[in-house]
Amino acid sequence: MTAKKSIHDLYRLKEQGEKIAWITAYDFPTAQFAEAAGLDMILVGDSLGMCVYGYEDTIPVSMEQCLVHCQAVRRGAPNTFVIGDMPFMSYQISCSHAVANAGRFLKEASVDAVKLEGGVRVAEQIQAIVQAGIGVFGHIGLTPQSSGVLGGHKAQGRTADTAKLVVEDALAVQEAGAHFLLIEAVPPEVTGYIADRLRIPVYSIGAGGQCHGQLLIVSDLIGQFQAFTPKFVKKYCDVAGMVTQALREYRDEVRSGAFPAEAHCYRMHAGEEESFRRQMGQT
Repeated sequence: MTAKKSIHDLYRLKEQGEKIAWITAYDFPTAQFAEAAGLDMILVGDSLGMCVYGYEDTIPVSMEQCLVHCQAVRRGAPNTFVIGDMPFMSYQISCSHAVANAGRFLKEASVDAVKLEGGVRVAEQIQAIVQAGIGVFGHIGLTPQSSGVLGGHKAQGRTADTAKLVVEDALAVQEAGAHFLLIEAVPPEVTGYIADRLRIPVYSIGAGGQCHGQLLIVSDLIGQFQAFTPKFVKKYCDVAGMVTQALREYRDEVRSGAFPAEAHCYRMHAGEEESFRRQMGQT
């Protein structure tokens, strides 16, 4: 069994030029699969709002929902570095509110770090959480919780002026003391510039390969989420197709009588059926 990576291990891998592979997971079995596959980290993302609950976006997701799913993932992957995603309005109100909620992830779900969206605008919250002794992942570029003010779920930093803003956010996250940075939906040229300039590990979700590792939403990766597929996603299998076909076959076999077959039945012990029928008044 591989030992759980620490923050120091993740920094060492960065220095050695080894890429980190991580995914989101929201439940016990998926976490088990991730750990068995040797993935380096698991993010219990607020994307669970869309992937698990069917919300249109991540805005309705609550602290209680995030904690319950973090608990399930921790049970499924006890030896994997797990990050809890701080949902909308769990850290924006004040620094003290942010610290209290970040602490809940550690106390109630045993995660190893938390993630929050934003750069310059949440630098004070990042600093406060770090000073409380909690590991922090910053998240910049396309930040889904604030997609409304970004003009929707669109790539960021595609012009020189907007790319400069992404860099400013990255520097603010590092200056505030965050241990890691996740960049979403940003051109690889910008990601590479940031990764070269920052001291902390920089990871990508849809931001190219010029950084220290990659994150994907598990529901996209396995072809489970059907509402839409971002451009940056590579589907490694088609779970939706496989499950739908399996359910069709089950339906057809039930209707035809092919299921259950003899192999799926528990027969009474020898002689017991006759005794049973006598007791029930049957011959």
